[in-house]
Amino acid sequence: MDYDDVAKFAQTWGLVYFAVLFALVLLYALWPGNQKNFDEAANIPLNDGPLENGEDQ
Repeated sequence: MDYDDVAKFAQTWGLVYFAVLFALVLLYALWPGNQKNFDEAANIPLNDGPLENGEDQ
């Protein structure tokens, strides 16, 4: 096994790995059950109330 074989293996399976990882992240982000969590996180900068740990800003 020389450098060319290792490089071809890494390129092929690296692409497959990242494509599967991207699909899983996309699925997680678009899953209907996660919408509430993402909406809450999106509104954090707009909250004027006290912090959860009780400290002032």
